Amino acid sequence: MPKPSDRHHFRFHLPFAHLASVFGDDWFALKAEAFARFFGTPTFLMSQTLLVIVWIAINVSGATHFDVYPFILLNLAFSLQAAYAAPLILLAQTRQADRDKAQTEADAMHREALAQASEQRELFASQQNAQLLVLVQQNTELTTITKALSERIEQLTREIHGKFIATEPAPAAMADHTAAPAAPATAAPSSALGL
Repeated sequence: MPKPSDRHHFRFHLPFAHLASVFGDDWFALKAEAFARFFGTPTFLMSQTLLVIVWIAINVSGATHFDVYPFILLNLAFSLQAAYAAPLILLAQTRQADRDKAQTEADAMHREALAQASEQRELFASQQNAQLLVLVQQNTELTTITKALSERIEQLTREIHGKFIATEPAPAAMADHTAAPAAPATAAPSSALGL
């Protein structure tokens, strides 16, 4: 009998559970994954674009001069962001590829298990069909035997009935026997002795 864990529909994914989180399962890993995922969102792109426009506008308008043209500090910020973002994104892509491969392997194992189960069901169904055919054949034979026995019983019943009616005296003969007195039982032996 299969264990309950063998019947679970995610049983093929359990060997690859360690790949579920991109960077692991601790708090840093969760934050790093969220950060890497945030890089590709429209919110990040719009926020970064708005920040760059405000940064340049403030420095060009003369409101402040902390990063004048050619915007070295802004360039440094982009370089720092790229230095952290690129490895995180590449790591996320690598782990995602590992997860996709594991998912594909788990799906292949699942399809194989389904094919085996289907083959077993087909074999069981064919065995049941063969048994049903045998039972139907036996039932047909029993029906034929029952019909033959019923016909034989009917024939014997007619024969017994015919013999019973043939040995019964006719009603007129029965009336004659009742009208004539029976001879005494002692008279026959005395006449036989010659007295």
